[in-house]
Amino acid sequence: MLIVSDLDLFYGDAQALDGVSLAVAEGATTAIVGANGAGKTSLIRTIAGIQKPARGTIRFKGREIAGLPSHVVCDLGVGQVAEGRQIFPTLSIRENLEMGAVIPRARATAKQTFERVLDMFPRLRERLDQAAGTLSGGEQQMLAIGRCLMGKPDLIMFDEPSLGLSPALVQELFRIIRALAADGMTIILVEQNVAASLKIAQRAYVLENGRVVLSGTGEALLADPAVKQAYLGL
Repeated sequence: MLIVSDLDLFYGDAQALDGVSLAVAEGATTAIVGANGAGKTSLIRTIAGIQKPARGTIRFKGREIAGLPSHVVCDLGVGQVAEGRQIFPTLSIRENLEMGAVIPRARATAKQTFERVLDMFPRLRERLDQAAGTLSGGEQQMLAIGRCLMGKPDLIMFDEPSLGLSPALVQELFRIIRALAADGMTIILVEQNVAASLKIAQRAYVLENGRVVLSGTGEALLADPAVKQAYLGL
């Protein structure tokens, strides 16, 4: 579904991505692992159209999308649940979800998608007219995922979704991600909980200093001594 080839990205003179290449199969969960500053968020933002690469290609369902505006990329079916959730705090839950369906691809089925999202997150249904900024961190993450789903994505990119959540909520979050995967959603998962993300990923890539230094199945990387030492403390 997604093929990234030889991607370079710069912030001024600083290079954030250096020849990054990866492939994401349709219906699969792909984990991106690496330390802070490795380039994970830069990669997600570049795929999403928020950053423009200096070099390289990004093909989504056979179409070149590198450098396209983010709203165009989103309307092609690439969704993003950004780090820090980035909900609209002064808007209600209902209004936040409705904002997710403003792109053309989502409008015709917005009512059906709205009901599906509320079935998935019953806590949101209970407080539709509550300001999003008054929700707990876990509820805000549910809202961010729900808003992304309102855009009818074919691919969802999660950027550090468990950041700041309690262990119980982290378990619930991974249950939701597994449920989406079981439903056929294609997922890219950037996650600080390396062990949990590798356990549910069919494919995984390790980024260091903007480069892919390891790749393989999630199971293989989970058993890799270098990954164990660097990210799992084993």
